[in-house]
Amino acid sequence: MPDIRPFCMPKWGIEMTEGTLAEWKLEEGASFSRGQLLCLIETAKITNEVEAEWDGVLARVLVPAGGDAQPVGALLAVLAQPGTSDADIDAFIAGFRPADASVAARGGSAPAPEATPAPASAPPAPKPLLTNRAISPEARKLAEASGLDIEPITGSGRDGRITLQDVQQALRPAATPALAGALPAPQDELADGAKVFASPLARRLAARHGIALAGITGTGPRGRISKADVLALVPAPAAPPAGMAPFVPVPNLPTVVPFDRVRKVVAQRLTQAKQDIPHFYLRTSARLDELLALRQTANLVLGIKASINDYLVRATALTLAQHGDVNVQVHGDSVHRFAHADIAIAVASPKGLVTPIVRQADRLGMPGIAAATRALIDKAQAGKLGYDDMEGGTFSISNLGMFGVEEFAAIINPPQAAILAVGAAARTPCELPGGAVGFETRLALTLSVDHRAVDGAAAAAFLATLKGLLEAPERLFA
Repeated sequence: MPDIRPFCMPKWGIEMTEGTLAEWKLEEGASFSRGQLLCLIETAKITNEVEAEWDGVLARVLVPAGGDAQPVGALLAVLAQPGTSDADIDAFIAGFRPADASVAARGGSAPAPEATPAPASAPPAPKPLLTNRAISPEARKLAEASGLDIEPITGSGRDGRITLQDVQQALRPAATPALAGALPAPQDELADGAKVFASPLARRLAARHGIALAGITGTGPRGRISKADVLALVPAPAAPPAGMAPFVPVPNLPTVVPFDRVRKVVAQRLTQAKQDIPHFYLRTSARLDELLALRQTANLVLGIKASINDYLVRATALTLAQHGDVNVQVHGDSVHRFAHADIAIAVASPKGLVTPIVRQADRLGMPGIAAATRALIDKAQAGKLGYDDMEGGTFSISNLGMFGVEEFAAIINPPQAAILAVGAAARTPCELPGGAVGFETRLALTLSVDHRAVDGAAAAAFLATLKGLLEAPERLFA
C-alpha cells in the first residue's frame, strides 16, 4: 500500500469552523521536505503558515488558492511519496471520508486508522423466573435481570400481584433507622419554671407586638395558644384624627408623549447600534492637575474660553492622528480609514441628543477648536443644526462629567467604530514622593469600541496615548 496522506483544513481554536486557502507555496507535483512551508491559510482573525511534517510530494491539489472558505476537516490536497501512481491517488480520494476536525491541527496529515478492537463478550442472558405468583411483566423483567428471589415479597397490587415498585423496593439495601427519641412539643419556659405551649406563628406574633404568652389562655388542642389567641390581644390601629379624610389613591395615568422626528431617529440608530455592533469597553483614568493649571494660563494668554471638553477634543484629535486604525468607519464588510479626525461631540438640545462634528480637529489649534465647539453648541441649543453639521464623523466624545456622573459606557454612533465617554473629575488620594499621602484630580475615561473593525490591542494603545497627552498637556500646543 503506497504511503498517501490527506492534507485537510486544520482547526486553530475552539471557535474556528472554516478557513480560506490563501496561497500554495508549492506547485502540484513538487517535492518538499519536513519543515518546508506548504501554504498560507486565513481564518477570521489570523493568517497562518502550515509546514510539512514529513518528506513527500504535493501529489494532488484539490482546493486552489483564493477560493471559497472550506470547513474544518475538508480535504485540500493529497500528499504522497515520489513515484505514487495517479490510480492510487484517485482511489485514495474516492475512498476519503472527512475525519475529526483536529486531524490536521499542525500540518494536515491524518493519523493511520487504528485497529478495530475485538467486541467484548456478550453478558450472560438473564435466568428465567419460574413462579406461579402473579407478577407484572415489567416487574418480571427487572427480577430476572437482577436475579432477585421474589418469594419473600408481599405484592401490593390487586389480589397480591407483585408490581414493578415492589421489586424496586426489594432491591434497595436495607437501612437501619436512627432513633432520636420523641419530638418535644413546642414550649416556652417562664421565670417561675412553668411551661407555656404555643404554635410557632403565635410566638412570632407575640414577639412582634410585645405580648407576653404567660397571660394568655389557649383555645387550641390541650390548651395550646394559637394565632387567633394572640391576634385577639393585638391593639386595633389608631383612628385618624377627626375631620381628616382617609387616603384614597387615585389612578396614576401616564401622559403620552410620542417621539418627535429627532427622537425617533436617535432611538432607531441607537437600537440598531446596540443590536448590530459587538461593543467592548476599556476603562482608565487620567491625572488632570497639570491640564487644569495649564488651561487657566493658556486661556489668559490666548484670550479664549476653552473648556475641559475642548482640550479633550484637541487631545483626542492628536491621538487619532497617531492611531489611524481607530479613526475609521464601518460600512458593511469594509472599513473606511480617514486621514483627518472629524470628532462628533454629544450635545443636549431642546430636540434631544445631537452630535455635531468638529471637522479636521487634528488641524485646529486650541483657539480654533474652542470657536468651533462654541458655534456648534449655540446652533444645537437654537435648533439650527444642518445636515452638514451632523453628517459623517470618525469618532465621538460624550461628556457627562458636568452632571456629576462618575463613569459610564456610551453606545457607538454608527458608522463610527469608537466613542469616548468622559466622567466627572474627582479628587482622589495618591502617594507622593517620599511615601507621603496627598490628593490629585483624576478624570474617568471609558472607550466603547466596535470589535469588528478595531482589536483590543489597538484600542488599548489609543487610550494609553490619550492618557499620556492629558497628563502632559504641554504637548497639546506642540
